[in-house]
Amino acid sequence: MPVADLNAPVRGAYVDINDLIALRFPARQLSLTRQNRALNILAGPNKTNFRGRGIDFEEVRAYQSGDDVRAIDWRVTARTGNPHTKLFREERERPVLVVVDQRTGMFFGSAHCFKSVLAAHIASLLTWAALIGGDRVGGLVFNEAGHREIRPRRSRRTALGLLSEIEAYNCALPRPAGDDGDGFAPMLAKLRRIARPGSSIFLISDFLGATEAVAREQLFELAKHTEITAVQCTDPLEAQLPRSGTYAVTDGRERSELYTGDRRLRARYAAAFLARRDALTQDMGRLGIPLLVAATDRPPFALLQGYYGDRRR
Repeated sequence: MPVADLNAPVRGAYVDINDLIALRFPARQLSLTRQNRALNILAGPNKTNFRGRGIDFEEVRAYQSGDDVRAIDWRVTARTGNPHTKLFREERERPVLVVVDQRTGMFFGSAHCFKSVLAAHIASLLTWAALIGGDRVGGLVFNEAGHREIRPRRSRRTALGLLSEIEAYNCALPRPAGDDGDGFAPMLAKLRRIARPGSSIFLISDFLGATEAVAREQLFELAKHTEITAVQCTDPLEAQLPRSGTYAVTDGRERSELYTGDRRLRARYAAAFLARRDALTQDMGRLGIPLLVAATDRPPFALLQGYYGDRRR
């Protein structure tokens, strides 16, 4: 199965399941368990309560020179009169949840592809990388009308099921007019119910509505017991209006004209984008959540390889 040029941006308004499946080959170059220094810097000075794989209690044995005194089992020590320490083993596999936003706001793009397609390709790369790395992988795909949960399993069939759901939700775009439905905060509430403590969560979205107070509270509670990485999907047109002129634009349902020659309009537009970006960056930084920024005019594999790639290759 051919793989598209990994050094080029993704193209298209809709995803093809065959393209998502083919990404399992380049995903072998990614390791989601690597603690990349650049990724840690993105999290800022505030660290989440959970980092890395979980650990399970294994046994208690007599204390030996060099053991961590913080692991001493004081109850057994008091009962026997001799110091004993607890032994733990690293959890061999962890639940990885790939959360993919396919709301109507993601059905937008001015360069190469739509944000919804970009999100799907990033989700596919992360899904295959997790499975190849020995983790149990599942996820949640959502839009305004509802969501679909895939329970984490170490199974190729589960990975394919998640990708199929992503394709189905993507092909349902755009949603009917007036179908506002659930926002970002309700999705986080659902995610809290299915995410087990110690899970590794990848949130792939444009994060529209994520800076609202109720969404920040849900994210705060979720970050207490899980490891979250945020991947924001953006488009160049969201940061700055195109050069002066009159353009035909559409939301997938209606078409209208946009005049971009007003300097004050251009300045307000750019300032509003910067304000939203800074607010999201600050919110994620306070929670110790790394924020990766993907764009429709840049290759998603290169972005992930910069943080999860094996630099020895």
